[in-house]
Amino acid sequence: MNVRQLLCLACAALIAMPMFAGAEIYKWKDKDGVVRYSDTPPPSNIKQESMRGKKSPKTTSNAPLSPVASEELKPVNSAKEPKEPAAGVSPEDAAAVQRQRNAEIEKKNKEEKEAQAKLKDENCKAAKANRESYVQGGRVYKMNERGEREYMDDSELKQGAEKAQAEINEYCS
Repeated sequence: MNVRQLLCLACAALIAMPMFAGAEIYKWKDKDGVVRYSDTPPPSNIKQESMRGKKSPKTTSNAPLSPVASEELKPVNSAKEPKEPAAGVSPEDAAAVQRQRNAEIEKKNKEEKEAQAKLKDENCKAAKANRESYVQGGRVYKMNERGEREYMDDSELKQGAEKAQAEINEYCS
């Protein structure tokens, strides 16, 4: 092989390399009707089409680490449960199915309560740490929009300590 053939082979390999990278390409229309192509999925409310035929994962609209709303939990899917057993099912079987559903509901409620308790505990620890930082004083700073440090004066430290104390009262009860 001569140098020209090697150069052509290397160029062909470089051109073909992105096909083997496994990156998924998405196609969708934006609000103006313009077709867009991207390697990142579009917002979840826009219909998309994968260019390689792979199924793209659906995004969720759940917010991470949401604050604790209440301690009371409602049974999950209680409105969907049938009130009467199906025809041809013995009362013992229907009771067993109902007990199983109730056990699943209680398990989900228990898991949710535990998750809320854990979140509340984490929020409590963070609020206590924040309050301690503000009470100690010194050179406490916060970052502004441009990523620069802004040192807090005494009034800002006092406001921060009061806010942290309010959070302690809310989460550490």
